[in-house]
Amino acid sequence: MTINYVQLAPEHFAAIIDLGNHVHGDNYLDENSIRDIYERSFSNNINASWVAVVSAQQEDILGTSVRNTPDGYLVGFRLTIAADKWQPDEWCSPELWMLPPNQVCYFKCNTVDENVRGQGVGSALLKKSIASASSQGAEAGLAHIWLASPGNSAFSYFKACGGKLVKEHPNKWQKHSIEDNYDCPVCGSLCECTAAEMLLQFNENEA
Repeated sequence: MTINYVQLAPEHFAAIIDLGNHVHGDNYLDENSIRDIYERSFSNNINASWVAVVSAQQEDILGTSVRNTPDGYLVGFRLTIAADKWQPDEWCSPELWMLPPNQVCYFKCNTVDENVRGQGVGSALLKKSIASASSQGAEAGLAHIWLASPGNSAFSYFKACGGKLVKEHPNKWQKHSIEDNYDCPVCGSLCECTAAEMLLQFNENEA
């Protein structure tokens, strides 16, 4: 199975919403949220968000036809907001980053279809986003890592990629549950999961 990587485009939205909500819970993404993320992925005419696709003929093996796109069947995505297109909120600790906030992009989400996990898709998407964000002028990327992932795999993965723990934030996604009807796959209708605020510095990652 050959996996190709292309930059996020509007024709990928429906597939991303379907895969994202399947993995992370109902109402994790919708048309408005993915469009907003897409628009904020750009800086200096460079797009920092990427998707992974395979031949559309793999649909019979992988699942739903909703994930077919003009580029192929979507099996993963990395949503990244440019450093100059977001502001730290109450779930961020910029005083601990040792970098100006305007040099830090935001890694919103990394999602891979369960049928292709273990094939380096997540790492390849991260590398693509790091390269794009670096070209935009970013020196690092911030992520809120879900500590309730099976076996805490999300934390272990991001740490192995060079991410360093900044601070833990209980109930990070609870507001999303209340205001947007987000249905957490662990907690249900009221998410109480803790997020690990993690910073990945690109120069250290390259070293």
